[in-house]
Parts: sequence; structure tokens; C-alpha cells
Amino acid sequence: MKKNSAYSKGLWHEIVQNRVAYAYIAPFFILFIVFSLFPIVAGFGLSFFRWDGTSAMHFIGIENYINLLGDELFWKGFQNTLIIGIIAHIPILLGGLVLAYILNSKLVKGENIFKTIYFMPMVTSSVAISIIFQQLFSYNYGLINFFLSLFGIPNINWLAGDGSLIKVAVIVMFSWKWIGWNMVIYLAGMQGISQDVYEAAMIDGANHVQTVFKITIPLLKPIVVFTLIQSTIGMFNLFTEPFILTNSSWTGGVNNGGLTLMMYLLNKAPQGGTLYGYASAVAYVITIFIVVLSILFNKWSQESDTPRRRGR
Repeated sequence: MKKNSAYSKGLWHEIVQNRVAYAYIAPFFILFIVFSLFPIVAGFGLSFFRWDGTSAMHFIGIENYINLLGDELFWKGFQNTLIIGIIAHIPILLGGLVLAYILNSKLVKGENIFKTIYFMPMVTSSVAISIIFQQLFSYNYGLINFFLSLFGIPNINWLAGDGSLIKVAVIVMFSWKWIGWNMVIYLAGMQGISQDVYEAAMIDGANHVQTVFKITIPLLKPIVVFTLIQSTIGMFNLFTEPFILTNSSWTGGVNNGGLTLMMYLLNKAPQGGTLYGYASAVAYVITIFIVVLSILFNKWSQESDTPRRRGR
């Protein structure tokens, strides 16, 4: 007890002694507690209640989570989200790496112009982009069907039909949006690699392909994992694109073909319904998915680096 008391007095003395510094950083912590920490804790507590936003709250324990795991529509949204994310990550990662490599190798002039063009989708309104892509994938007047018709392919009902092709349109939009973001980050990573490393590899007889796969990509692995986690978070937050493409349908269009987890969540509350406790449970299940995938990505990165370090 005396030891704890002495520690408390020492801590309080340090705070008083450095009160000016703590006063400067206090606004951040106050805003963080009020607008971030409190909503997180309150939302988690709300997930154990039944509440419609106006009437009294009723504690129901883990019933919301049990109902959630037994809801076929939730798993449909989860399946669609995974399919969109997994397929879209292929062009996002590879496309970003290729574009970054081309710009870093000085094969093209006007590097800053291309960086701006590629990064533009990230700062452009998602609603405006979704409307444009909705027109591109239109059945009767869409530009994509027009080009396909030049090769004798009949019009494809991308956004309707049996609903299976809605994900194709979402994947194209999702990839197009994130490639530029990854490209900028990969380019910054490539420019941070010392030229001495490449010169040493050339002296040792390494060819161009070997330097890419043995030097550039391994050194970029932490950055690749970072972008992978970022785009995974974007995958689970995917809402605007499929919502607009399916004509503002909260259920994802025909046969729930474009339903994502975020659409499912917002359909419960506050947009489509008033099941705030249930929506909070959905939000925390999504959070768990993101945290688990982030841990797996980091673990994979560390494990893949371990043999290389041992080899040194």
C-alpha cells in the first residue's frame, strides 16, 4: 500500500510539475474521450440491449449476436463482401505495384501528373463516381455493352438479371478507386530504397527481374501489408458503390447480389430500420473481422521475414 501511495504521489507530482505540457495535450485527449472512446464503449454496451431509439432499453444479453449469426441475409452480405474484396485485391495490389514501378523507373515523363491522375479517384465523390459507373454498366445505353456489341456479344444485364453480375461492377469500381492509393504509397516506398542496394545487386550479377523479386518486393513487404489492411477496412466499409449501382436498394438488388455487410448494418439502423442494438452487434462483429484479418496479415508478414533474417 505504501509503495502504491508513493507511486501515486510521484505521478501527481510529475503532472503538477509538467502541467503546462499536459495542458497543451489535454484538448486532444478530451476530444478523443468524448467523440471516440465514449461512442466505442457506448456502442458495445448498446449491442446487449433491444432499443428502437425512442422507447425504453431492454437488456437481452447476447441475443443480438445469436440472432445475427443465424441470419442468412447477414451471411449473404458477408459472402458478397469477401468475394468482392478478395477478387478486387488482385488488381489493387498488382496494379498498384506495376504503376508505381513504371513511375519509379522513369520510363514515363510527367511523374507528378500521373500520380495526380491515379490518385484522383480517392478524392472524388463516391456518389458521383457510382452514378457514372451505373451509366457505364447500363443495359441499354451503357458504354461497356456498346463495346461488347462491337465483337458480336449481346447486351449483358450487369445490374439486374439474376443479380450475380452486380458484384462484377462493384469489383471494377472498388479496384479502380484503390489502385491509385496503393500506387502512391508503393511509389513512396520504392523511392525510399537506397540505390546502393541495387548497385550492389548489379555488381553481384543480378538481372532486372531478380532485383524486383529479391530486393524491391521484399523491402516493400511492410508497406504492402499496410495497404492490404487499409483496403481490407475499405472492403468491410463498402456501401456507397453497391447502394447506388443497385438503385438505392438496401437489400443489394436482385437476389441480394450487391448486398455488403455495411449495407446490411445500415439497413437495420439508422437508415432502414430502428434496431439500434442489433446494428451495434453487427458493427462489432465487423470490427472483429477486421481485427482478426489485420492480425493475420501482420503475423504472415513477420513469419515470412523470419527465415530471411535467419539466413543472414
